[in-house]
Amino acid sequence: MSRFKLCTFPNGLRLLLVPSHEATSFQISVLVNTGSDFENQSNNGISHFLEHLCFKGTKKRPTNFDLTKELDEVGGSYNAFTSEEATGYFAKVAAADQVLALDLVSDIYLNSQFPLLEIEKERGVIIEEINLFHDLPQNHVWDLWNKLLYGNQPAARPILGTKENVKKFQREDLIRYRNSQYRAASTLIVASGKFQPLCLKREVKDAFSGILRGKASKKNKTKERQNKPQVILEKRKTEQTHLILGVRSFSLFDKRRYALDVLDAILDGGMSGILFQTVRDKLGAAYYVQSVTSFNTDRGFWVVKAGITNERVEEIIKVILKEWQKFKFQPISLLDLKKAKHYLKGKVSLSLENVHDLASDLAYQELLKKQIETPQEYLAKINQVSVRDVQLVAQSLLQPQRLNLALIGPFSNKNIFNKILSF
Repeated sequence: MSRFKLCTFPNGLRLLLVPSHEATSFQISVLVNTGSDFENQSNNGISHFLEHLCFKGTKKRPTNFDLTKELDEVGGSYNAFTSEEATGYFAKVAAADQVLALDLVSDIYLNSQFPLLEIEKERGVIIEEINLFHDLPQNHVWDLWNKLLYGNQPAARPILGTKENVKKFQREDLIRYRNSQYRAASTLIVASGKFQPLCLKREVKDAFSGILRGKASKKNKTKERQNKPQVILEKRKTEQTHLILGVRSFSLFDKRRYALDVLDAILDGGMSGILFQTVRDKLGAAYYVQSVTSFNTDRGFWVVKAGITNERVEEIIKVILKEWQKFKFQPISLLDLKKAKHYLKGKVSLSLENVHDLASDLAYQELLKKQIETPQEYLAKINQVSVRDVQLVAQSLLQPQRLNLALIGPFSNKNIFNKILSF
């Protein structure tokens, strides 16, 4: 694994260096610990709106064309993203063009001007993005899932925000939010690929000397409340039903998540895994079926997501519940445990063989946990998971009162699903 180094400047800004002598490219990313979890109902979507507008012009580069042509001319790639707890901007170029990449990304992050005309144009773009997400039931079902679990909390609200909010955001709102959130102590610069660490450290310090000091405004911790199975249904004329069936689980800081990762690998270990073999290969009831684990700083969940033939939804939900039930009462075999660990080792190795992917994984941990666990350390903990650990996690999570179901399909009565949510 490439060696990494983390340093903190006097103003609180952190820099993560992940160099690679073998790489021929260089990537610079700026991550800030803010996102939809940090918003309230009236400004939901502002983190995402702000991210869109940071490519619309700075003092040095007044227009989007001025920004993008410089990277296009050197064949670079660039983008940005918004999630629940992070917003990021990055540029990837040939190693020889690293000075340009650093200058451009720091310029976007520190000096975006938010021209009024661009704000008006981007409203339409984001509204169409919201429309697109809503029109795809396999995507929109995630919004239903979050709403079901978290109710009237930031965790329940869509990252894209609402059309009503997008239509009303003013330039002053965006500037105020940026100034409250884009702060040195909440920001992490990540450099990966081919570069000289000492030289780049000086360049980053100079490039971000104008960043506002202090920390971003904190988010409110998500509250978990559930004492019975829950169902949320959106009736829609679809040819297949898109559903998420699952349970609340653990946060990023919970050590039981290693056992859950092993359990998840047993359930969904590729095309030979239980889910694929049972639901698709044996029963022929779904095109896609997968299990997903999600870990945030204050919550988590474990779910099965699938697109099911409308006529067989009840049958397949019962099949999934039956498979889960086995984990509670039948200890997994040592062979299955070994296979799951080997599967995770392979997945980790493949996902992080690129230095930039590795840097992104390390950066995510540092930004949210302020603690980095290397892939080797993660796999060492996976290797310590026992048969008993897996069964204890299954028994803890797979309880009737913890079950949740979100679905989109041609159904009018959710009570039929309430009746089958049991073990």
